[in-house]
Amino acid sequence: MSNEAQPAIPQPLAATRPRMGSRFGRKLRHLRKEMWRYRLSYLFIAPFLIVFTLFIIVPVLTGIGLSFTYFNSIEFPKWAGWMNYQNLFSQDVIFLKHVIPNSFQFALFVGPIGYVLAFVLAWLIAQLPAMIRVWYALAMYAPSLTGGIAMVVVWQVMFTGDRTGYINSFLLKWGLINQPILFTIDKDYLMIIMIIVSIWSSMGLGFLAILAGILNVDRTLYEAARIDGIRSRLQEIWYITIPMMKPQMLFAAVMAIVGTLKAGGIGTQLSGMNPTPDYSGQLFMNHIEDFGFTRLELGYASAISIALLIVTILLSRFLWMLLGPKEDE
Repeated sequence: MSNEAQPAIPQPLAATRPRMGSRFGRKLRHLRKEMWRYRLSYLFIAPFLIVFTLFIIVPVLTGIGLSFTYFNSIEFPKWAGWMNYQNLFSQDVIFLKHVIPNSFQFALFVGPIGYVLAFVLAWLIAQLPAMIRVWYALAMYAPSLTGGIAMVVVWQVMFTGDRTGYINSFLLKWGLINQPILFTIDKDYLMIIMIIVSIWSSMGLGFLAILAGILNVDRTLYEAARIDGIRSRLQEIWYITIPMMKPQMLFAAVMAIVGTLKAGGIGTQLSGMNPTPDYSGQLFMNHIEDFGFTRLELGYASAISIALLIVTILLSRFLWMLLGPKEDE
């Protein structure tokens, strides 16, 4: 026999690679060990996860699924594919000519104006003594809690379309008009009134977050800034207050956008009509309620809801880019 070494027999390529199944199994076992190690932490967050899953994740996923079906709330949903979205963006004249322009006009005015007004009022209230500050903050926040009641009691009486309305009575008394104006059922005035009422009642959680952020800014920063050359309150706000409360500013901005986009009942409550006169106050939520609860076309209403959700997410991401924390490069 020859003593020469025999050539090594090449092993199959699959045998030299780690098995994917074994790697996945190791990661899974490691994950289980970590979860068991921190089992008490998961127990504490379980109530939130359960509620968030049941009332946020499940409804959103259900809405996405129903948006691709024809569903009249009686028969079992029938698959429709992209038909609902195709009809929404190509054939729904009310949505294209009224709902989209009205919603963005409403959000464009109510969102930024309410946001700036919330900051100004919060800053002014923060300058007051603590005892007085509480009552002013409550006065600003209260309309957001009782918006529907206040709308009926105050604003409808103010804009009533006869001589008993406060504004009509004032204009007639001073000879500015010859006959009462039907403010809430006139398409030329309804959107303006909706914007005014919404701004008045927009001092909600965003306002409280801004107020808390202003009050939590370290007072020593202002003293150091005066030594460094800052001489006016406006400079203090721009260089110290706003940079130190960006999380609260971001939260208030997102709440302002969400609040304006999900508004809908204000037009029908003011005018007493659904749909609003000549669709002049028709917003996203009005369109959803029309198809969901009046026409019982729940699949189409779900498609409108998903479109509104996408718009809200995009605007929230834009605000995060402006006000969110910046990573160091």
